[in-house]
Amino acid sequence: MTNTKSSMSRLHPAHILATWFWTGLSPKAPGTIGSLAALPFGFALMYYGGQFYLMIGIVAVFVIGTVATHIYCTQTGRTDPGEVVIDEVAGQWIPLLVAGFNPLYYAIAFALFRLFDIWKPWPIGWLDQRVKGAFGVMVDDIAAGLAAMGGLILLQKVI
Repeated sequence: MTNTKSSMSRLHPAHILATWFWTGLSPKAPGTIGSLAALPFGFALMYYGGQFYLMIGIVAVFVIGTVATHIYCTQTGRTDPGEVVIDEVAGQWIPLLVAGFNPLYYAIAFALFRLFDIWKPWPIGWLDQRVKGAFGVMVDDIAAGLAAMGGLILLQKVI
């Protein structure tokens, strides 16, 4: 298959990674599906290596995601396609750093990340609007993940 500005092979490594193993191709709520698909990977990283492995995973997915998103956007001619969900993976893993293995905290981490990622309060919305390119696609989800982590820490103090 040849890559064009309008399409690229679904087997291209950048396509696979940018869509987080094709989960971003869901016809409904690709960001939510991508976030859900991030959870077992985040759990495995925490289980086998604790917060350290998960932090390394966040940094690795951010770097790899920036490169894969750049390639994907360049090859498709699009700036922030909805099917690119690797940004959700990096962002979703951030509140998991404080969720531990508590199923309630895990669910809250998921819900808070989705809330901040969709709502985009300042500075998340500012980053989404002002920072362009693949880095921009990734960075607003990092901010949403940090906001979700802060929210989870606050909720943990009252639950």
